[in-house]
Amino acid sequence: MLIQTQQLEKIVETSEGPLQILQPIDLAINAGETVAIVGASGSGKSTLLSLLAGLDIATHGDVLIENEKLSDLDEEQRAKLRADKVGFIFQSFLLVPSLSALENVMLPAELAGHKGAEKEARELLEKVGLSDRWHHYPNQLSGGEQQRVAIARAFVGQPKILFADEPTGNLDSKTGDKVEQLLFDLNKDYGTTLVMVTHDTTLAKRCQRILNMEAGQLAEASQDVA
Repeated sequence: MLIQTQQLEKIVETSEGPLQILQPIDLAINAGETVAIVGASGSGKSTLLSLLAGLDIATHGDVLIENEKLSDLDEEQRAKLRADKVGFIFQSFLLVPSLSALENVMLPAELAGHKGAEKEARELLEKVGLSDRWHHYPNQLSGGEQQRVAIARAFVGQPKILFADEPTGNLDSKTGDKVEQLLFDLNKDYGTTLVMVTHDTTLAKRCQRILNMEAGQLAEASQDVA
């Protein structure tokens, strides 16, 4: 089992008292699976993704990555686990403005101490169709190009797990379709486990499993989800 949760809960304190964002969740994801998490805005999808990635801490319960409990790790150890095993794609791209496309893609590999970061980054930029744009900065790229850089960055170092939060949410439908195809093509090539939050049901249906989040509760959904 690559990813597992045990009675995972998230509660936040508000001015009106405790607010339960996630009800107890038991989830198991095998290596190589593609999983979509769907649900209304505010249902807890992104919170769950942050907990799975070790970017946030659960109130109760555990997340296990390859049988390693994230709750047993300190922040530095969780950061190392993310660097070694995890790639991220966000709706807002989150590229570093002062770095070129090539430097943005290289960054995670360099931080993780991987050798050959530049060579791998160049190869990935070629795969996403940006071999002629590697020296451009984010403000010189279109939204679709920025997200392609972000996808290349996510795959650098060949992570075991890719977390994607609304990866096509900021793109028009035509550009989104191209980015979507690229994401699944690269995911297949690299054999990565993909866990994606999306409101796009067409995109969700391309995944092997669909999980529906409603008011903090998670349940398996059919591929006929509306």
